[in-house]
Amino acid sequence: MNRNVSIIIGLTLSLGLLLSCGSKPNPELEEAYQKAATKFVADESFYPILDEELFYFNSQRLDTIGVQYINEQDAVKRLMKLETWLAFTTRQFTAKEKKSLEDRQYLPRAIAIAYDGLAIIVNNANADTCITVNDFARILKGEVTKWGDIYPKSKLGTIDVVFDNPLSSTVRWCVDSILDGKEFTNPNIGAVKTSAAVIDYVERHENALGIIGSNWLNDKRDTTNVTFKKNITVMGVSKMKTAETYNSWKPYQYYLYNGNYPLIRTIYALLNDPRPSGVPTAFAHFCQLPRGQKVILRSGLLPRTANMNVREVIVNRK
Repeated sequence: MNRNVSIIIGLTLSLGLLLSCGSKPNPELEEAYQKAATKFVADESFYPILDEELFYFNSQRLDTIGVQYINEQDAVKRLMKLETWLAFTTRQFTAKEKKSLEDRQYLPRAIAIAYDGLAIIVNNANADTCITVNDFARILKGEVTKWGDIYPKSKLGTIDVVFDNPLSSTVRWCVDSILDGKEFTNPNIGAVKTSAAVIDYVERHENALGIIGSNWLNDKRDTTNVTFKKNITVMGVSKMKTAETYNSWKPYQYYLYNGNYPLIRTIYALLNDPRPSGVPTAFAHFCQLPRGQKVILRSGLLPRTANMNVREVIVNRK
C-alpha cells in the first residue's frame, strides 16, 4: 500500500473515532462521542437566533441536537475538554487552542455565520441618544464616570454600566476591540446574568447604560427589522470626534452591511466534530446554508453568505 494513503487512512480512523480495534467495536469511544454530540454550547447572547435555527434544523431530522447557553469562556473550555463538538462565539480559535486540538489529531475549524452589532442602550428618560466610540471607551476606562462629563446639560449623575455576564462574549469583545486587551477600570461597571436582564435593568434605572448583542433588540411584530424594542432607547454610535444625529448610526442591518455602524463583531461556529457526518457538523453547516442564513436575516443580524438586496425607498410624509 502507498505510504501516503496509509497515513491518510490512519488519520481518518483517529479523527472519526471509529469504534474498532481490529474488527471489534469500542463502546467506550462511541459513548464518549455521543455524549459530546447531544448538545452544542453557545454564548447566551445568541439565544434569539440559535433557538430559531435549532427549531428548523431539528424539525427536518431524526437525529436532533440540543443546546446549552452559557458564557463564552466556559463554552470554549467545554469544547477544548471534548465535552462538546460545537460552540458559538464571537472569536476564532486562538493559535494555542488550535494547536492543542491538532496535537490530539483533531481538525478544528471556525465557520463565520453572521455579523452582529454590539448595541449600547439607555433608559427612555435619557435625553442623550448619541455617543462616540471614543467616549464609550472613556467610560469603560473610567476616565469619565458621570453623564455630565460627556453631556454638560445632563442631570442624570453617575453612569451605571451593565453587561450581561462577566465572562460573556460582549465583555471580551469590548476588552479586545475597544480597550486593546486592557481590563475595565471603571468602578461603576457591573454585570447581571443575561441579556434580557440587561434590558430590564436599563428600563428601570434612568442613569444606566447597557451593552448587549443587537439580536436582542428587534420588535418581533415588525418583520422589516427596522423597529427596536420600545421600553429602552438604542444609542446611535459615531466614529467622529463629536456625536451628532447625522453622523451616528444604530445597529440596523443596512448599517452593519455598509460599515457605518462601528461596533460590529463576527459570530463563529467553532467546530471540532471528528465525524464529517455528525449532527454537530450538520447543524454548523445548516446555519451557513440558505435556510439558516434566512433565519439570521429575519433576526435583524447580517447573514454571512446570503445575497443582500438593497433598495432605496422614498417616503411621502404628506
